[in-house]
Amino acid sequence: MTEEVKKRIPQGPNIHLLYADPLPYTLLPPLPPLHLHNPLSYIPYIIAYLFPSTPTQPAFTATFHPESRSCHVDVSNGGDGLWFKGFFGKGTLSRSEPTWFVRARRAVGEIGQDEQLTSEEITARRRAARQEFKKEREKAEQKERERILREERGEVPLPEDEDEEEEEVDEEAIEQEKDAYTYPTDSNGNLINLERLQLTLPESLFLAHSLGTLTILDPSTSAPIPRSQLLPLFRTAYSPRVAGVMPPDDPFMLNYVVYHHFRSLGWVVKPGVKFAVDYLLYRRGPVFSHAEFAIMIIPSYSHPSYEGDVERKKKERRPWHVLHSTNRVCSQVKKTVISCYVEVPPVGSEVEGETLGEVLGRYKVREVSIRRWQPSRNRD
Repeated sequence: MTEEVKKRIPQGPNIHLLYADPLPYTLLPPLPPLHLHNPLSYIPYIIAYLFPSTPTQPAFTATFHPESRSCHVDVSNGGDGLWFKGFFGKGTLSRSEPTWFVRARRAVGEIGQDEQLTSEEITARRRAARQEFKKEREKAEQKERERILREERGEVPLPEDEDEEEEEVDEEAIEQEKDAYTYPTDSNGNLINLERLQLTLPESLFLAHSLGTLTILDPSTSAPIPRSQLLPLFRTAYSPRVAGVMPPDDPFMLNYVVYHHFRSLGWVVKPGVKFAVDYLLYRRGPVFSHAEFAIMIIPSYSHPSYEGDVERKKKERRPWHVLHSTNRVCSQVKKTVISCYVEVPPVGSEVEGETLGEVLGRYKVREVSIRRWQPSRNRD
């Protein structure tokens, strides 16, 4: 790759500093570097050990949307901190990180073309630079072949100026394309940020109940929903057809048990619809590496009370072609499929007024790794 093309490839921010916090929860304040040869550098650490400070919990507010079975956070007031501290949610107008407002500001000319580049823009520019490099290399190889053919035929080589053709760019068409997009503004002419950070219901319950960093508002009254009401509300939103007595194997409960299980183990859990699974597990986050594992949630009815329940027993079994097709899709992108069996407690074991921790204590999770066997690669 030529030096000129390399200069066109933009460099993004330091992701290790940008995504340093694994959760929106600060246990200790930042401390200065520790130098073993300098006794004075020990003092801040001794003070922090003897007089520990109270952990700070940043407050975020979201609005419950039953239509989309999600909660929306306004990113204008720092709501995107949930993405930078744990990769929670996704932008409603972006692929993952909420970057629509930055791209809109660039489109209307508020910021320069090379300022505050988003991850999507950096990726697009890198791909464009690689594509341009391939075109230049192909063009140089074509010129070299033509030169060799002319020498073999005894012809006089053409000057470089006559052999090059400049591509004309229709500036007017580009300006018309830019003018085709309009962006909303307020009465003062300032650009309005339309994007929201969309949280799934398992993410919302984990942030609100387990971490205590999220307050969820009722969409009709804008009043905070009590934490004790979030679990029955979300379970009803997932399965409105059984809004009376919720069974222990309702879809939301199974999804949240698995989500809470892997989040507690330190994994970054994201939806896996793209690869025909329920969840994807990232070691640190999507910006650092691809997902290593793909999770399939399967309910397990091992309790004796489910012996004669034919309908529930059918849910335990997966057709062989579904398992093979899912495993093949995930193996092509170097992901290991894990069948996550959730031990469902018996019907009627719920106690009115029990906490979320007590509800989760009645479920058990078993993981079974599935690998695709290939005769050409697995001979030993």
